[in-house]
Amino acid sequence: MKRKIIEINEDLCNGCGDCTTGCSEGALQIIDGKAKLVKEDFCDGFGDCIGTCPTGALQIIEREAAAFDEEATIEYLRETQGEEAVKKMVDAQREHHENEKKAKAEMKPMPSGGGCPGLRNFSLKKDTPKVAPAPLANSSAGPAQLIPSELTQWPVQLHLVNPSAPYLNGKELVIMSTCAPLASADCHWRYLKGRSVVVACPKLDNTGPYTEKLTQMLMQNDIPRVIIVRMEVPCCGGLSHFGADAVANCGKDVILEEHTIGVDGSLKSVKEL
Repeated sequence: MKRKIIEINEDLCNGCGDCTTGCSEGALQIIDGKAKLVKEDFCDGFGDCIGTCPTGALQIIEREAAAFDEEATIEYLRETQGEEAVKKMVDAQREHHENEKKAKAEMKPMPSGGGCPGLRNFSLKKDTPKVAPAPLANSSAGPAQLIPSELTQWPVQLHLVNPSAPYLNGKELVIMSTCAPLASADCHWRYLKGRSVVVACPKLDNTGPYTEKLTQMLMQNDIPRVIIVRMEVPCCGGLSHFGADAVANCGKDVILEEHTIGVDGSLKSVKEL
């Protein structure tokens, strides 16, 4: 059958093993210093392991593969890791199914084929007045009224930002998901005003240099606090790993916070890492 399943780019894998912890089903192992998918029918295709990978070596693809076998997975975990591992796996499956039910109840689903929550397609319900959209600036209807931007630097993409750029020094640093500014209308006034920012996607970017680059930014500048602004989907968790590793490596006392944005634009949680 053709279904969603994990794929590992061994060139990017550093063998850290974080993905084996993130995978509740025991489908991944570290073999000869690289992560391997050891049993296709143990992979449920939801991609929880993606958010734990610091290098971006994991992604969900769709291909011919054996169907996920929940019963066989439970038996394997019971024999190799014990009842605690079985409970972790069952809890993860229950959470996936509850999230799917919640998405169906709160949102208008469109065909998606399942798989990683970050890849699921849906339409958001918005209880907003039905008014005509503002005209584009170059349209014949006249210029749109512009909302002032709080962005005070360029570039913003993490690959392009120089660690010694003067606009980094003396400011808090925001590490922002590329999707967050589209999901939340509050990002400019809530996060950008008076701060520097880098934008990254842990799922689609070439993330190999990210931890080292963020570490250099912290080492070369006076940055008192780092704020991770991520989406609630699991694959966005890589941003938090990059930030945490950079703070741990820089040798400075830097505050690290994680702010999670929901796909509906709401601020789901704020916590210090």
